[in-house]
Amino acid sequence: MAYTDNYLGHDTPKLGFGMMRLPKLEDGSMDMEQICQMVDVFMGAGLTYFDTAYVYDGGDSEIATRKALVERYPRDSFTVTTKANAWLGNPTAEQTKDQLRISMERLGVDYLDYYLLHAIQDNNQQMYDDFGLWDWIRGLKEQGIIRRWGFSFHAGPERLERLLTEYPDIDFIQLQVNYADMEEPSVQARANYEVAAAHGVPFTVMEPVKGGTLANPPRVVREVFDAANPDASYASWAIRYVASMQGVLTVLSGMSTLEQVKDNVSYMSDFKPLTADEQAVVARAQEALASVHQYKCTACHYCTEGCPMGIPIPDFFAAMNRKLIFEDEADAKRRYTREAEKAGVNASDCIGCGQCEGACPQRLPIIEYLAEIADELE
Repeated sequence: MAYTDNYLGHDTPKLGFGMMRLPKLEDGSMDMEQICQMVDVFMGAGLTYFDTAYVYDGGDSEIATRKALVERYPRDSFTVTTKANAWLGNPTAEQTKDQLRISMERLGVDYLDYYLLHAIQDNNQQMYDDFGLWDWIRGLKEQGIIRRWGFSFHAGPERLERLLTEYPDIDFIQLQVNYADMEEPSVQARANYEVAAAHGVPFTVMEPVKGGTLANPPRVVREVFDAANPDASYASWAIRYVASMQGVLTVLSGMSTLEQVKDNVSYMSDFKPLTADEQAVVARAQEALASVHQYKCTACHYCTEGCPMGIPIPDFFAAMNRKLIFEDEADAKRRYTREAEKAGVNASDCIGCGQCEGACPQRLPIIEYLAEIADELE
């Protein structure tokens, strides 16, 4: 099966707005003034794809999407995606199915352009099977409640092959793909991409900048990109790399500031695939990155939802990466101390229950990392 130029029968801009990392005010509420400005710049550039989920920010992401987008623009001028999650918080089958109703109320829409089963992994697919969600989501399309259905995926190529064989009528999938994870054993981005290509299934890309890591990569990577084009942002290299792949519907960027939106639309509103010379630059950057030890966390925060100690794991990892990536131990300790005081808990308070490791899409050894952080930064 081969890809066509127009995978789902309509034109999809190559940049999508990921509503997962929206800016917040000091009190923790959504910064709606800035979010509205971000949406305006995005829409003004002719970009129309918005991605959220039932679990993002406890529902605040969907509500913010309604306020900034749905209530301010004609319904036919944008597409919106959200997701049903069968494992985070251990919902029942009925509660998982009811997420659709709640999501649509939060979003203020009477249909969804795209709907996904959220974050399929080796340790949770059975829940989606037991709850009968595959037939359920297909039925939603037949009823016209959703236009297209799929799933987001955090497992290996063997499982993806089985799913795409079992559900050949799927409209699209969502994969984690970025230049850092193409050969990463815990992600297997290249292998998953090749499975999707073999089935001719289009996909949206999540984590193209790896939770922001590739927007400010290690010095050795920055040097590669600066030598090739000192005027291009590091994020632009990462996003254009995945947007240049065959079969990509759109690349989701989880934007947190107005400046990030402006930078992204500057090169994606009129997208140009990477040239052969630019592909060679990214290959050199991949080689440089492979030499740097770091915690490869994407800050999805799935690990924190059920942590009995309330440890802000991604924040502690980000602090430690200041030492690992940028060799700045003083800044790493400042950041760690600030986050520990804010949360009222230290890395050394981890009780090793393993809940976080079961939830981590990257399958990171979180307990081991927290022990390292306690030794290095406390």
